[in-house]
Amino acid sequence: MPSIASMHTAASPEHEGRKETPATGRPHPHYSDVAEQIGPRFPGAIYQNIDGRFEVLSLVTDPADAAQLLRRDSARWAVIVRDTLRPDGQPFAVGSVWTTSDYLIRPARTAYASAA
Repeated sequence: MPSIASMHTAASPEHEGRKETPATGRPHPHYSDVAEQIGPRFPGAIYQNIDGRFEVLSLVTDPADAAQLLRRDSARWAVIVRDTLRPDGQPFAVGSVWTTSDYLIRPARTAYASAA
């Protein structure tokens, strides 16, 4: 009869929606991929959630800069936004992950737009 420990280690990588780390085989939390965490928040995008409607001014992907902006050592990225519902809205940094509570109003601008 197999031991209980061996039965638990045989769980599939998809168990509870988690992904495996290639080096260790240990599961990641749900938002392990930076691109998943950021979502469609690139410069020029406008998104809305319960906190307001935000225009993305900049995306910071350097972990050292993000940690300084968010005052959080574990930060890997930050998004600088401005609340468009406030006439006096000043830019500020956020590090919250993209969730189903967020929705895109306007996609980010493209790097190149044809004149013709």
